[in-house]
Amino acid sequence: MKFLADENFPFTAFRILHESGYDIKHIALEMPSITDADVTNLAISENRIILTFDGDYGTLIFKFGYRPPGVVYFQLPNITPDEPAYIIMNLLNEAHQLEAMYTVVENDKIRQRRIY
Repeated sequence: MKFLADENFPFTAFRILHESGYDIKHIALEMPSITDADVTNLAISENRIILTFDGDYGTLIFKFGYRPPGVVYFQLPNITPDEPAYIIMNLLNEAHQLEAMYTVVENDKIRQRRIY
C-alpha cells in the first residue's frame, strides 16, 4: 500500500511512516502548491492513497467523479504532529480497508464510504 501525503499532512507523521517502512511521498517535497485535482491525478497515476486534512477531496470524488485509490481525511482539530502516523498504522493493524474507500477519521469514530 502506497501513500501520498497532502501539503497539510504533518512532516513529523510523514517521517514516522517513512521510517517505519511505508511507501509514502509528501506533496510539499514533490510538487508544492499544486491543486487538489492535481494531487488526486498524481495519486491515481502512482496508485497512492491520499492522506489529508482537507475535506475538498470528498467533493472531487463524489461530485466530480475523480477516482483515487483511496483517501484518508483527518477531521481532527486538536492533534499532535505525530498522531496521524499512529492512526494510519492502527487502521492498518486493525485491518481497515483503505483502498477504494473515502475514510474520515474523527475523534470518536471512523466513517468510510466506497469510492468505486
